Amino acid sequence: MTWTWFDATDALLAREVLQRGVAAVFLVAFVSTVNQFPALLGERGLLPVPAFLRRVRFRQSPSLFHWRYSDRLLLIVAWGGTLVAATLVVGLPQLGPPWVPMVAFLLLWAGYLSIVNVGQTFTAFGWETLLLEAGFIVAFLGSREVPPPVPVLLFLCWLVFRLEFGAGMIKIRGGREWRDLTAMEFHHETQPMPGPFSWHAHRLPRWAHRVEVVGNHVVQLGVPWFLFAPQPVASIAAGLIILSQLWLIVTGNFAWLNWITVVLAFAAVSDTSLRAALPWLPSSGGAATDGSGSSPLWWTLLVLAVTAGLVLLSIRPLVNLFSRRQLMNASFNRYHLVNAYGAFGTVTKVRRELIIEGTDAADPGDETGWREYGFRGKPGDPLRRPPQFAPYHLRLDWLLWFLALGVRDTAWFERYLERLLQGDRAALALLRENPFPDGPPRWIRVTVWRYRFTTGRERRETGAWWVRTRLGVLVEPMSLGE
Repeated sequence: MTWTWFDATDALLAREVLQRGVAAVFLVAFVSTVNQFPALLGERGLLPVPAFLRRVRFRQSPSLFHWRYSDRLLLIVAWGGTLVAATLVVGLPQLGPPWVPMVAFLLLWAGYLSIVNVGQTFTAFGWETLLLEAGFIVAFLGSREVPPPVPVLLFLCWLVFRLEFGAGMIKIRGGREWRDLTAMEFHHETQPMPGPFSWHAHRLPRWAHRVEVVGNHVVQLGVPWFLFAPQPVASIAAGLIILSQLWLIVTGNFAWLNWITVVLAFAAVSDTSLRAALPWLPSSGGAATDGSGSSPLWWTLLVLAVTAGLVLLSIRPLVNLFSRRQLMNASFNRYHLVNAYGAFGTVTKVRRELIIEGTDAADPGDETGWREYGFRGKPGDPLRRPPQFAPYHLRLDWLLWFLALGVRDTAWFERYLERLLQGDRAALALLRENPFPDGPPRWIRVTVWRYRFTTGRERRETGAWWVRTRLGVLVEPMSLGE
């Protein structure tokens, strides 16, 4: 990039991608909140926020809902965040002075922080924290009146470095399958939420899966160091990270994790490199409103003060990267700034699924009456092709995957089964298919099944994507009175 000590005049296109892309992810996150939060965490939710707030103080988990919580206020915050995010996606705040997009992004960060900090297990995902950190940093990229600040772009590169290198170190320190290059022989089949092309990826030959693992190690452990190299090396490194993330987007559903990583990698991409790869992109022009002017003193001092604070917060995450007891997806402060990331230190070898079933029969021992509830994302009907729903986040489906692995946090699950027996409309709205449209069942149970992808021959003969085998019963038949 053509950089002065502070102004990056060759990063105007990158700033557009960063600001609009992060705002688009915020939009998805707030829409997901509108659709799911009341049923999961609302006043009558599975883990009600009011009960949580009675146990936790503001300084432990900052949120505007400590002032007052209601489902109506939650929807006001979420719809307000959606509106602000939409204006940033179309680029309206970026047309003003640099403080306007800054305020807009800080509003998104504060609003979503308030949601995540009261979301308990339903918002305890690494990509929630990643979005908060990214939104805070991108707030200081300025508007079209000023060039993108070099310190902010470098800190975004540091964020991508922690995200990729942290994940790579977790794998090297984790299961043997990452060291003997067999991890991807299982991952596509056992990952939390397979997508439409996961079956095809799983059916690749063994040598291709080994190439996947080697490529993962190279991109996560080696390539991130080059994000800080001179151009065009930094742009090439970012391009390799983007390609690896696109493969993950095609072969799985990890909410917005991979999507926002693609966006953030543009912090290392220069406009010159981008136009060399995509020559049809428009020129930025030479007007000051296109960011080619110099930054005012007040803006320079503000950005330097913020980045200095972020550098201080980076000490613990930096130590964590090289610690033998490396933390994964951890926040070192209550505001989710400068965090530790990582995923899949070990790969599950066998896929187990929990199937919720109900029956109207007077005798629950009558196996002919049991009917299965269908979820939006997680595998159920073997004939149903795994859907594509990322970057949207299906929180209930994700937690059911963890529950099938043996996670013991089951209070919310017990309440969910009770809501299904009650025919609760909010609980049923989280499903793809309700097998009891005329009223709730008399009995409900949870069975455990082993799932595996069909072979090519099985797929052609049956049309099924999965073969499943019943392993047992997790929750014996229960009625509402029980």
